Amino acid sequence: MPSRLVRLINICAAILLLLAAIAVYWYAFRPLPKTSGEIAAPVSAPAAIKRDARGIPHIEASSWQDAIFLQGFVTAQDRLWQMDVLRRLGAGDLAEVFGSGALGADEESRRMRMRAIAENAMLHLRPEDRAVLVAYAQGVNYYIRQHRGNYPLEFSLPGHAYDPRDWTITDSIIIGLVMFRDMTDTSKFELAKGQLFAHATDAGKAHVLFPAEHGVYIAPGSNAWAVSGTHSVDGKPLVANDPHLTYGIPPTWYLVHLKAPGLDVSGASLPGVPSVITGHNDQIAWGVTNAQADVMDLYAEKLDPRTGRYLFKGAVEQAQLDREVIGVRDAKPVVLDTWVTRHGPIISQQNGTSYAMRWSAADGFALTFFDVDRARNWDEFCAAVHDFQGPGQNFVYADRAGNIGYHLTGRFPIRKGFEGDEPLDGSSGNFEWGPYISFEQLPSFFNPPSGLIATANQNPFPPDFPYRVPGNYHDRFRIEQIYARLHAKPKFGVEDMLAIQKDVYSAYDKFLADEVVAASGRNATKDELVRQAIPILKSWNGQMEKSEAAPLITETLSSHLARALVHAILPPNKREGMDILPRPDVIQDLLEKRPRGWVPHDDWDAFLLSNLREALADGRKQQGGRVRNWRWGRLLQWKFAHPVGKSLPVVDGYFDIGPVEMSGSGTTVKQTTDTLGPSERMVADLSDWDKSVQNLTTGESGNVASRHYKDEWPAYYVGRSFPMEFDRVEAKDVLTVRPER
Repeated sequence: MPSRLVRLINICAAILLLLAAIAVYWYAFRPLPKTSGEIAAPVSAPAAIKRDARGIPHIEASSWQDAIFLQGFVTAQDRLWQMDVLRRLGAGDLAEVFGSGALGADEESRRMRMRAIAENAMLHLRPEDRAVLVAYAQGVNYYIRQHRGNYPLEFSLPGHAYDPRDWTITDSIIIGLVMFRDMTDTSKFELAKGQLFAHATDAGKAHVLFPAEHGVYIAPGSNAWAVSGTHSVDGKPLVANDPHLTYGIPPTWYLVHLKAPGLDVSGASLPGVPSVITGHNDQIAWGVTNAQADVMDLYAEKLDPRTGRYLFKGAVEQAQLDREVIGVRDAKPVVLDTWVTRHGPIISQQNGTSYAMRWSAADGFALTFFDVDRARNWDEFCAAVHDFQGPGQNFVYADRAGNIGYHLTGRFPIRKGFEGDEPLDGSSGNFEWGPYISFEQLPSFFNPPSGLIATANQNPFPPDFPYRVPGNYHDRFRIEQIYARLHAKPKFGVEDMLAIQKDVYSAYDKFLADEVVAASGRNATKDELVRQAIPILKSWNGQMEKSEAAPLITETLSSHLARALVHAILPPNKREGMDILPRPDVIQDLLEKRPRGWVPHDDWDAFLLSNLREALADGRKQQGGRVRNWRWGRLLQWKFAHPVGKSLPVVDGYFDIGPVEMSGSGTTVKQTTDTLGPSERMVADLSDWDKSVQNLTTGESGNVASRHYKDEWPAYYVGRSFPMEFDRVEAKDVLTVRPER
């Protein structure tokens, strides 16, 4: 009898294992894309998709239309679910799939009228831009229609199962707008800043802590630089670019190589958007960083939310009612009404005040990178970026002829007599935007005498620029360290560029360490934690390495100093929930100048050491009482959590990476925080394109069962990269595409 029971249990276990194996195959492996063999598709002539060792597609076609069609197809093969989520995020359609938990994100997108902006942009497309978007959409739809019932795993997960709808050119524009919003949305910070200014006991100090050219400390950014041939080992320019964005899985970028008559370009593309955003073609290379200029203002409107009537220059005007119906999975649809004033939609109502948003994207948006992809020289490159409307970008350029250049692009409003860094009085008419600054007036230069160009989100406008342009410009620490590294050697190669990209020296944190050491030398202390910390800080070299204790001390101290400075200008009953903090360079400037009237008894040493003791007490709670055993990496960690996979018990590890300890900080060249970091790295070598390197954070594929889902992570983590194959492609898989009969 027992043997029969054991046999029955074994049989049941075997059946369960078999069913599990079948389910894994059916939902995970069966949807993997076809990457070799032959398919028939609506192309004009035979084409080939060659995938290298990392799964990057190298598309060879007889026309650019076929190349873009196949770009849409291969991107959908690897990233369809990500593309669908991005367009839903922008359009405000997430709750339709993910339920009421996604309503907040949907309402934000609907209030910002992202879909309406995209639809208006579609109506004003140039014919050549429309043709590119149409070809891409056709490629995506070819994949969707050929794979009905066989979509990637995420489309079949319990509770979220659905089929994607056909792709439209508006969807691509919406995804471009999502990136635009990520780069320029200052609304929450401006609201918080307005509240802080309203409650501050000293307006002058408030403006010192939060000047108009400073925004939120942790924000998307990037590094990009170029060196001329006089500074390279091979006598030709080098271009380096590492965009700093919110990390995630799948990664932000999709690498692709497009080759057709008049087109031969390789680099990073945005899933859902045609063309290459950063990279190189056969003649030029380019990289970008976010300009950080303020292109979004909030207006406090005197509006009756019942009728939509509001005041402007003493007259009553009628706002337009925008009614949206949001579908919600397993629930009733939600109706969202938004009043739209002359300044834009009402995006927030607080304490009886309605705030309208003026955003440059609402005045026009286009996807124009296809012109950049085909540019052959500086003049053609400038012509290609001339009509680039945003988000504003710093373009760094180099070409095979040995030239390097820089041009700021985008549309930046002219504000006369005001900054726009806090909510404005919408009824007065005194804070209206003028025209946008013309492209010809934007900063640019070509072949500077130094042979060096670098941008790290610093203010790009020179002191004598005719207009004041406020913005969320980043601190000086990254750009100064980049230039320090570029001046430290006479000649550079690709590996030298990578070494700079992964530099984790923080001049700011080293400054804090030195200030603490000096203050402790002038003020004896019996505090045991302080006595342990001082030798560590004194011997530290400023490297924000994950294994070090000093970075944990200085970063925790910095947070305490920032909060203390803000609390000092607020009444006690207004401090709770006021979470915006001054940027590091403001803190450093105050510690260097030590002005009177800021800290108790004007004793900056006592202020510094008091906050140090509080910071060390926090460290003890987190990591114990022996300071030398503390590790910065225990506090700074990354966890790549798949948006859906993270909610699945047992199998979530197959979707996710981490948590892993990270080096760096918000003030290092390798800008790394708990939310963002380098989203990809590229170094283009114009002496030989095949010496160029590029890599993503995790992998090319968004399919969890693919060998290219996480295969780039080990190299990314230690700062290595991979060949950016161009003229010599080592194909591991070849998919031949023949025209449909």
